[in-house]
Amino acid sequence: MHSLRSMLSVALIALSTVAFAQSQTQNPDPHMSSTAPALSEAQKAFATMKSLAGEWEGPATVAEMPGMSDGKPLHISMRVTSRGNALVHELQEAGTPLDATKYDHPVTMLYVDGDQLTLIHYCDAGNRPRMTGTMSPDGKRVEFEFKDISGSMDYHMHHSVFTIIDANHHTEDWTFMMKDKPIHAHMDLQRAK
Repeated sequence: MHSLRSMLSVALIALSTVAFAQSQTQNPDPHMSSTAPALSEAQKAFATMKSLAGEWEGPATVAEMPGMSDGKPLHISMRVTSRGNALVHELQEAGTPLDATKYDHPVTMLYVDGDQLTLIHYCDAGNRPRMTGTMSPDGKRVEFEFKDISGSMDYHMHHSVFTIIDANHHTEDWTFMMKDKPIHAHMDLQRAK
């Protein structure tokens, strides 16, 4: 009896997977165009961001605090998740364990929301700023502008720019607001082998 229940469970899961896959495909209709719809600007920018999936390392510099962070290597992990609908960006100091109780470990989520590329930064400051992104005409830069925030505005991420140099090299520029004073961090990142 137990094996019959197990087989039934497996069969139901398999059927639901097939049904979902079929619902995602289009039935050919001789009256409809066979060309795929054009990607929106937000979808193009998101595809560019997803091309950065992988492990990255490099130094960070903070213009307003010379010497404080110069040369300190960072490790950034970017992975595509949710059937390709989200990109997770995780940052930590290189060589530190993933222990968010002792080390900074902010997480950023990127996704397309309607006609906008959206970024939500889950900050170590305890808030969640939301930004919207646009891609440069040459497709090499995606810039995110502050839209709103959940939590305190005293200390928060306010702006970010991702610039793609090539498939194995990109930079990230983040602006953090300390009360009304902007702090600019620049990261020069190489794809980790």
